[in-house]
Amino acid sequence: MVASTKYLTLQEFFELPESDRPYELINGQAIPKMSPKFFHSRLQKTLLLLLDRWAKNRGRVEPEWAVVLKRNGVDWVPVPDLTYISFERLSVDWMLDEACPVEPELAIEIISPGQNFGDLAEKATDYLKAGVSRVWLIDTQAKSITIFYPNTLPQTIRGTTPIADDLFPELELTPQQIFQQAGFV
Repeated sequence: MVASTKYLTLQEFFELPESDRPYELINGQAIPKMSPKFFHSRLQKTLLLLLDRWAKNRGRVEPEWAVVLKRNGVDWVPVPDLTYISFERLSVDWMLDEACPVEPELAIEIISPGQNFGDLAEKATDYLKAGVSRVWLIDTQAKSITIFYPNTLPQTIRGTTPIADDLFPELELTPQQIFQQAGFV
């Protein structure tokens, strides 16, 4: 698939041919997602394993799953690096081969080479405006996690500071744990 030049509707976007590289629908255009490098892939795998263990009987943690949202009143289909959706929002028996039809509780984006914090912080704000409850922006270089909330300023945590959030009860993780398990410390 090649990035589109004409304005695509949501239906036209989903009718595009399959590709090995994920695309996002942004302002009516099919935009290729950044190609992940080793640090990104390693961290994504580590987070998937850690969060999947916690999410058992609570919800789904999925990598690279397109989510149908609205951005500035226009269809938007981002592909977060990881997504968590509780069974309250999307029932345990839901099993369709399609994009995520509800706003997830958590979208995680990992900064890749060639991306910058500012652009992804803007994307995090767009997620929140679209109804996503939390966004984690992970910086592999700074070994930090910036957590975006809908009604308060973002919080950047490092080291042994726990990720404490009522939205994720009993989740016991620190940036140090995550980066250490990924082999970055």
